[in-house]
Amino acid sequence: MAKFSGVEILTYALMNNHFHLLVKVPERAKFLKRFEGEGGEARLLEHLSLLYSKGYIAGVKVELARVREAGRGEEAEAILETFRKRFCDLSCFVKELKERFSRWFNKHHDRRGTLWMDRFKSVLVEDGEALRTMALYIDLNPVRAGVVEDPKDYRWTGYGEASGGSKRARRGLCRVMEAPMDSWEERRGAGTPGEAYRCWLFGEGIEAGKQAVESGERASRPFPSSPSSRRGFSKERVEAVLKSGGKLSRADLLLCRVRWFSDGVAIGSKDFVEGVFNGCRSYFGAKRKTGARRVREDAVESLYSLRELRVDSVK
Repeated sequence: MAKFSGVEILTYALMNNHFHLLVKVPERAKFLKRFEGEGGEARLLEHLSLLYSKGYIAGVKVELARVREAGRGEEAEAILETFRKRFCDLSCFVKELKERFSRWFNKHHDRRGTLWMDRFKSVLVEDGEALRTMALYIDLNPVRAGVVEDPKDYRWTGYGEASGGSKRARRGLCRVMEAPMDSWEERRGAGTPGEAYRCWLFGEGIEAGKQAVESGERASRPFPSSPSSRRGFSKERVEAVLKSGGKLSRADLLLCRVRWFSDGVAIGSKDFVEGVFNGCRSYFGAKRKTGARRVREDAVESLYSLRELRVDSVK
C-alpha cells in the first residue's frame, strides 16, 4: 500500500494500542510525472496492481473504454484522477491504512464498528539529526514499554524487521542514516550501518532515574515511579554494546531469523521442504516454482523453510 501511495516507510513500531510511522513523502508533482506523456495512462493502470486485483483493474479499463466510446472523455479523466489524487498524500495514506486494518481486524475478531479513537497526529521532521532521533524513539518503543529488553527481539518494528533480514526495512533505516540504499551489512570504516544504528539505539536508550537512586543522588521519588524515570538499558549493557561496535554474534543473527519457527510452515532439509511444497501445490500461486527457502545464515546452511523466516514479518 505504501508503494501504491508513493510513501516510503523509513521505520515503524506497531504496539498493542497504537502505532508509529516514520515516512518520507515525495513531491507530488514529481511523482506524477511518471504517468504523463505517451503511455502514461498504461503506466498508471499498471501501478494499480500494487494494490488492486487484476479483475478490478480490468473493470476500470472496461469503464474507461465505455465512457470514451460514449464521448465522455472528461468522465474518463475524472476516473483516473480518483487514483492520482491519492498519491503522495499522507492523510489519505493513513486514512486508508487504518480503514483496511479495521476491516481486517473486525473480520478476524467478529466485531463491527470503528477501531481507532482519534485522528492521527503528524509532525514534520528535518533530515539529519532530527530524523535519526525520531527513528530511534520509534524503534525504542517496545523497550520503553517493557515488552522486550533488546529492540532486535521485537518483531513489529523497523529495526526488528531489519534484524531479521528484510531488505525493505534495512533500506528505510539506511536512508535515515544517510547511507547507500543496500549497504546495511557493508563495512564502512569502523563498522556497518546496521552496527552503527544498533550503537545509536543503545546510546539513546539508556534508562533514566534508576542510576540516580542507586548512586545516592537526590530524587523526588524512588525508581520506577519517579516521573523523570524511564525504562531502558543499563549502563553496563550500553557499554558492552558500544564496546562491541554494535556487532551481533552469529547466534543472535540466527535467532533473529528462526525465533518464529512456526512461521516457516515446514522446516527441514531441502528435499523435505520441497516434498511438502509439492504435496500442497494448490495452496500456492502459479508464480511460485519452488518451495524450499534456505535459512540464510552460515551456521545452518542445510536448514530450509517453506517461508523466509522473519524476512516478510510485517505485511
